[in-house]
Amino acid sequence: MPENKENSSEDTARQEAMVHEMLGHLADKWTLMVLDALAMGKNLRFSRLMEDVPGISQKMLTKTLRQLERDGLLTRTVYPVVPPRVEYRLTPLGESLGEAACAVWTWVEAHANEVEHCRKGYDRAELRRAQGSM
Repeated sequence: MPENKENSSEDTARQEAMVHEMLGHLADKWTLMVLDALAMGKNLRFSRLMEDVPGISQKMLTKTLRQLERDGLLTRTVYPVVPPRVEYRLTPLGESLGEAACAVWTWVEAHANEVEHCRKGYDRAELRRAQGSM
């Protein structure tokens, strides 16, 4: 069946929108930190995730977990016990995203000194410019 140009442009627009949306999720530091906490391939309870993601609030962790579940990146398992026990685990899709995000961490580790050097140079130049305009 020949591809319709209209369908092709709709598909391209939909894919671009998905890329922008997913990049927005990844730009959120909490998403990356939760992915990292879950990357060990084990089930984690909410309270353990709170411990493993320092500084995250209960509200933000809940929001992040719901978004990751909606995107199919993790599974949420509720056990029928009292009190209810809920565990989270990355799906294969989530694991593959975690691997892709790991490349960013690897890049930062490899280039951290270089970036710090550039920042210091920039800050010194900015300070000289500011002092020169006084």
